[in-house]
Amino acid sequence: MFSKSVLLFCCVCAAAAPVVTKVEPPNWWVHHTLNPVQILIRGTGLNGATVRAGNCLGVRNVRANERGTYLFADISIGKSCTPGDYPLTITTSSGTAAAPFRLEQPLASDGRFQGFSPDDVIYLIMPDRFANGDRSNDDPEISKGLFDPSGPRSYHGGDLQGIIDRLPYLKSLGITAIWITPVYDNANKGNADYHGYGAVDYYGMEEHFGTLETLKKLVDQAHAIGLKVIQDQVANHVGPAHPWVKDPPNPTWFHGTAVRHTNETWQIWNLQDAHSTDELKHKVTDGWFANILPDMNQEDPDVARYEIQNALWWVGVAGFDGIRQDTLPYVPRAFWHDWSAAIHKQYPNLRMVGEVFDGDPAIPSYFQGGAIRDGVDSGVDSVFDFPTYFAIRDVFARGKDIDTLAKVLAKDRLYPNASALVPFLGNHDVMRFMSEPGATVAGLKLAFTYLLTTRGTPEIYYGDEIGMTGGEDPDNRHDFPPGDHADNDIFRYVQKLLRLRAQLEPLRRGKLTSLAVDTKSWVYAREGVLVALNNSEQPADIDIQFADGDYAPQLGTGETLQVKGGKASIHLAARSAEIFNKVSARN
Repeated sequence: MFSKSVLLFCCVCAAAAPVVTKVEPPNWWVHHTLNPVQILIRGTGLNGATVRAGNCLGVRNVRANERGTYLFADISIGKSCTPGDYPLTITTSSGTAAAPFRLEQPLASDGRFQGFSPDDVIYLIMPDRFANGDRSNDDPEISKGLFDPSGPRSYHGGDLQGIIDRLPYLKSLGITAIWITPVYDNANKGNADYHGYGAVDYYGMEEHFGTLETLKKLVDQAHAIGLKVIQDQVANHVGPAHPWVKDPPNPTWFHGTAVRHTNETWQIWNLQDAHSTDELKHKVTDGWFANILPDMNQEDPDVARYEIQNALWWVGVAGFDGIRQDTLPYVPRAFWHDWSAAIHKQYPNLRMVGEVFDGDPAIPSYFQGGAIRDGVDSGVDSVFDFPTYFAIRDVFARGKDIDTLAKVLAKDRLYPNASALVPFLGNHDVMRFMSEPGATVAGLKLAFTYLLTTRGTPEIYYGDEIGMTGGEDPDNRHDFPPGDHADNDIFRYVQKLLRLRAQLEPLRRGKLTSLAVDTKSWVYAREGVLVALNNSEQPADIDIQFADGDYAPQLGTGETLQVKGGKASIHLAARSAEIFNKVSARN
């Protein structure tokens, strides 16, 4: 008979055998530009482990964390490798375990990884609030109780299949690209992170939205009808329920811990201020977002490598065309340089746009790639045009002078590439336009006219095209109503603008030149196309100087504008706009 001490010893020995619970990434590709790939294995009993890979794979730099719960290994993929399963063997003095790993054939690049440009119009969708296409994932067993269509911060049932079902609607509206908020797996209990920004598994799909196969189906079917898909990625932070928070892969995985960390100051202007101290800057890049979201430490080479690989993995698996990167300024510029370089190396046409939530053009311009700031070019193709957003709200909802917008445009010189900006009039973080004090349908139409005729790649928040209302978060995230909305006046107006934008190349790529601007009206040209805006409650007659010719109205005034001797006068009704396209020259 065994004594209690012997039994305890045997139990400890058995528990010490290696156990593998997760492999990240679970697969990679043959002939990929990132090689070797670093594997992060989660489990128990991994102290002192060796990793063996058969056939054409090589293994080096194997190391476990102190607790034996994570194991790092670099896996090199030989040129002779072909797609298939390549399980890894994990061996310690107490036993062995298998770690699944697979090599894939890269997706064909034709029709994928396309990027986006001023030829596109982006439509922002929160999957949970757009359309419910699969009732079976409304209240999954693994996360039961988070579904409540009446709860403002609960899951409402929207999913990826719902977006697939509504692709014809998006096509009929005239948009060319959709941006979907994050699909990472979020917490299964506690807070319902329906928005997707609190990841608990960077390689997992949120079960309320569907499966990875559904995501691939969405991207493929969007591509089939000429729509691009942009993935929302979050490198800055994870959710507080991520397993890493209690058991990080290494001691420097995060900036601080749940018990002791810096609170985010939001002062992103400090990062480009020559007068700021390093301490002030670190409070921005190292703080926990909202004091609760664990801040990833990209200065740690393992973290940086993990996040670069993760970005490449999602793009490679689904075939995305672009990346929207959340909270861009809160991550060091050196990381963005390496991140964007790795993505562009594998997918040269893919484009990324970063969120820089500030109304001063000097701030977002600092983060756009194409210029060296503080010795580093971020390489990030574009940033959201928050200065234009704030000005649009001020002018067309709150009644401020229209030259407020012209003054924002005058600061385009600060950007490495202003034509690559993504202007917008609303998104998921701000009050709906139609809920602004003073907002009217006429004002919204004017806002859309400017948005869809100014430089850059415009973005439309779901529901703004039908005048949805909503206050601050989460009231701005109401469920999108069913129907085709073809009889909605705002929808028809936006649809007409989008058709004009598609038909008239100058509205997308033409040089923008101001011809006349005062406190209530503004006329500008996009090469041979004229855009006239009157934000006054009174009719306006606006004198301009422009190239002689006849210019046909595109929005419905019915009167051709004749420019003779380089001069003309444009008449606009109160709070209205017109677009004129040159139809003939005049002698």
